[in-house]
Amino acid sequence: MPDSSNQIATVEEARAFFAANPDVDAVDIIFTNMCGVPRGKRLRQHEVIAVYESGRFLPGSVLVVDITGRDTEETGLVWEDGDADRYVRPVPGTLVRAPWLGEHAAQFLTSFYELDGTPNDLDPRHVLGRVVDELAAEGLTPVAAVELEFYLVDISQGRPRPAAGQVTGHRGDDIQVYGLREMQEFKPFFDDLYAACDAQGIPLESGISEYAAGQFEFTLRHKADVLRATDEAVMYKRLVKGVAMQHGFEATFMAKPFAESAGNGMHLHVSMNDAQGRNAFASEDPAGTELLRHAIGGMKALLADSMAIFAPNANSYRRFKANSYAPVAPTWGVNNRTVSLRVPAGPPASRHVEHRVCGADAHPTLALATVLAAMLHGIRHKIDPGPAVVGNGYESPEAAVKLPNNWAAAIDAFEASPHMNALLGERFVTNYACVKRVEMANFLGTVTELDYAWYLRSA
Repeated sequence: MPDSSNQIATVEEARAFFAANPDVDAVDIIFTNMCGVPRGKRLRQHEVIAVYESGRFLPGSVLVVDITGRDTEETGLVWEDGDADRYVRPVPGTLVRAPWLGEHAAQFLTSFYELDGTPNDLDPRHVLGRVVDELAAEGLTPVAAVELEFYLVDISQGRPRPAAGQVTGHRGDDIQVYGLREMQEFKPFFDDLYAACDAQGIPLESGISEYAAGQFEFTLRHKADVLRATDEAVMYKRLVKGVAMQHGFEATFMAKPFAESAGNGMHLHVSMNDAQGRNAFASEDPAGTELLRHAIGGMKALLADSMAIFAPNANSYRRFKANSYAPVAPTWGVNNRTVSLRVPAGPPASRHVEHRVCGADAHPTLALATVLAAMLHGIRHKIDPGPAVVGNGYESPEAAVKLPNNWAAAIDAFEASPHMNALLGERFVTNYACVKRVEMANFLGTVTELDYAWYLRSA
């Protein structure tokens, strides 16, 4: 089957960029592996042209380093493989200036390939491409938008705290959701954020002050090219962090930075276009078409199997609490923010589903691949999602069916799922589970301050 992610930029694109930007001579080459951390190299201008002509060798072990950058030897892709090189090729449309890195800086994204040119099946872009092609075989093209929440934090005193406003220096300690004063307090940061997004062609739209001091959410425009939509989300996360550093803050997409405050979520808005480019979910019925309900049925059915992608880290599971706007059960509803899968209000042509489960720490590309795979499963098998929840989803009968509430259970469910193996690729599922299981062992093997506080004297 063809791979929709097998898009390689031409050398003409790079030459045109440098003709228009002759001063640029510090360019970051970026690959974002399954753990979601951008990694790569900084190149000079003449080296970039060579990458666009024939690619750049990188060690295959980069595909399976964990979130700390440590090799995951247990995958067999380090020593047994001789830490052999594969090569990366540039993603079209991603060679752009990076203003926060300086006047002469730029960057571009890449995808991994085997030496014979075969797309590497551990690369998140190729995992998503596989699912997009499966949907194309059904006559469907997914349309998606990504919303990401983040905190601006101050770590100058060690432990993070919400950042102080740039205008008055006030450090909020209340919620002030949708507060306009909070937006004004950080106007210098937001001005540079929008400017950097414009420079990179990232379609950043409305922003709000979210449900905690120092927390914000911005919307990226929906796209029928979902690979581009997730590329933009990956670029956006790096950009937010970079611009924040310019202003003396840290921006964090960590799922739960503060125990008593709202967590950071990533909401995925998804519809499907038919062969004529029309929204196949569009309906006068607020609950959408039968196709939409089948897609929701698939997402409900595979939600437990998917949690290792949607909540990829130990901290991710601290976010899931009742009455917190973070879902805790496989529920769906119409115009209802207390459920996992929401069909928003709007005109018939805009009908779509908002997937509300992911933490902002999830990899946007893998999260969308997993959501689309579950939708495909529901569409193929015509899965009935059951009645929509009305009222408080946290108290509905369906809320009794809990999602995996810890890291180990989620990894086990993901690896054992025949559907995840079939839809995302068996080798990807095996290696992702291996990386996360080793990461978990290292995390749990660390003695923390809480260990001493609870056990040093009393054990």
